[in-house]
Order: sequence, then C-alpha cells, then structure tokens
Amino acid sequence: MSIQVVKAQDLSPADIARWEELRRGQSRLDSPFLSPQWTLAVAKAQGDKGHEVKVAIRRGPEGEAIGFLPARVRQDVAMPVGAPMCDYQALITAPGVTMDPRDLLAALGADRIDFCHMMADDVTLARHARGQADSWVVETPDGYEAYAAERKAAGVGVLKDIEKKRRKAEREVGPCRFTAMSESRAAFDQLLAWKRVQLLLTHQTDLFKTPWVNKLLDELFAMRGPTFGGGLYTLHLGERLAAVHLHLRGEHTIHGWLIAHNPDLERYSPGLMLFQDILKSMDGTPYTRLDLGTGDYRFKRELSNAQQKVVFGFLGSPSVPTLVRHAVYGVRQMAEALPLGRISEIPGKAMRRMDLLRGLH
Repeated sequence: MSIQVVKAQDLSPADIARWEELRRGQSRLDSPFLSPQWTLAVAKAQGDKGHEVKVAIRRGPEGEAIGFLPARVRQDVAMPVGAPMCDYQALITAPGVTMDPRDLLAALGADRIDFCHMMADDVTLARHARGQADSWVVETPDGYEAYAAERKAAGVGVLKDIEKKRRKAEREVGPCRFTAMSESRAAFDQLLAWKRVQLLLTHQTDLFKTPWVNKLLDELFAMRGPTFGGGLYTLHLGERLAAVHLHLRGEHTIHGWLIAHNPDLERYSPGLMLFQDILKSMDGTPYTRLDLGTGDYRFKRELSNAQQKVVFGFLGSPSVPTLVRHAVYGVRQMAEALPLGRISEIPGKAMRRMDLLRGLH
C-alpha cells in the first residue's frame, strides 16, 4: 500500500467520488468540513497559494483510494485546510483503515503535522493530542417537538425562555419573519459588518481583512448544492434585521459557523430565536443535526443534547519545527498547571493567536 500526494486542484473526479463514498454512511464524517468540496473551495479561494493545499491518498493493492487526509503544507509544516475557519479535521477512511504517521509526514514532505479540531476518535492522529474540547451538537432525528420535549424533561428551560422573549419582541418591535437559505446580499454583508465590530470590541483578530477568507465566504454563500454549501438564515423583527447566521451544510448536518445579531435588539436574544427557527425548519428535510461547534458558552450547553470531542496537538519527526512545538506546548502545559488564574491562560492564548495568524497568511 502506498501514499500518493496530489494538489487539491488536481484531484480526479474518481477520487472525489471515492472520498464522498467513504464518508457516506458514517455519521461521524458527515461534517461539511470533511467534504472534498471544502478542501476544493479553500484551494480556490487561496488563489496563488492554493497549490499549498494537498491531499494525501492512501491506495490499496489495486490502486483504489482507501484513505484521504487534506492538509495545507507551508515551510515544512502541515496544518488544517482552511484554518482558522475549519472546525473539524479527520482522516477520511473506511472503518478500521489507518495511516502510519511517519509515512504521512514523508509523503507530505513535512516535518510536522499540526491539528486543532481533530475528531477524538481518529485512530491515526488523535493519539498525538495535547488537549481536548467538546463540540456541542443538537440532534433531532425525531423532529423539533421530540427534541423540545427531551430538553424540557432534562430540566432545561432555554426553549421556553426563547419563546417568552419572542413574544415580548413581537409586542414591542414587530412580528418575527424567518428566512431559510436567504439569497439577500444585504443580509450577508450586514453579517460580516456585525462580526467585524464584534471582533474589534473583543480585541480579536479581524479575519475579514484576509482576502482568501472573503473569497471563501463569497463562494460558499453562493453554493446551494444538496450535500454541501452555505446556508444564510435571517430573522427580522418587523422590518428590522435582527439576526443573521451563515452556516455550512453537509448531507444531514448543518454546522453553526458565523453568527451575529443586531446589537440594538440584543435584549431579545435574536440569535437564539434564529437558532430555534433553524431547528424547527429542519423538520421534513434531510437535516437531523445542528452542530454548534466548540466553545463553552451557556447557550451551546443548553441547546445541545450531544457532544463530539475534538483534540488539538501535533505529530512530528525529529526536526527544529518539532522541537519548537514541543517547547511551546511544554511552556503552555506548565503555565496551565499553575494556580495563577487568568495568567495561566496567557501561553495558550498566545499559541492560538500565532496559529491563527499562520493560517491566515
């Protein structure tokens, strides 16, 4: 068995079809971030740097593809495709198929592979994790009403609270109007404007200054395929735009991605109202899962009824890049073990910021 590496843009139609075939039927791989279409969209958006987006393909004895790992390779380091915009990574294989990490490094021509949202059940890479987090998931296989009853039985009152705020908003502002798969460019632009203000106020990096990020968002906003693409969801109160979400869609999963709301209407929690509308709209469609992603936020804990563990870490061969990464993780782990409050978080935050900037450029 061998590992072949090709540029994403050179993937053959047969290999793209095989990638999709391997994902089909494995709910753990249904995320749109694990689709070949995500990798292709990122490579296209990154323009003259798109050649850095590569796919390692493990082939069986007859030359058939049995495993795929996409990565962006820069300066001898492989990183997730589309980072920091990518919320999941995994090796795409049939059940039980793995790749030797040393063979992966050699094939990619990399000294190190970094990952930040690797699925915790990935048997090839997850064992090299240095930490983990929960991705919060809402599963609605039996529809919204069954989900709402389950939340109520669990003693979680978030849906009742949303309904109460909805009634108050309709009395004081105007009737709610929900639109799924909106084609409104004005709403899309408003979402990005609200997100930029949000990033500025919270002293975070403005992702939207990076040209390839904007090109990627434009491309995904326009993609309406049945098994991959963007989905713009809007909520109006009267004539006022109250909240906008741009999510990614897989075959059965909607992944919560970019969310923002009108700050003048914040007291009504319009973002939560929009999440509730999206969940209701999934009835009678192929979608049975709304993935809210990582982040320990109260609304995610209360809406979710399942979790998917993801891990962060790296694997590397003996080299300077690997030694540097070992040292940085060592400092981070030592600081986080000390009872210094927020000071203990500084190395981890600095590391995440450095990784974010690496991904953007």
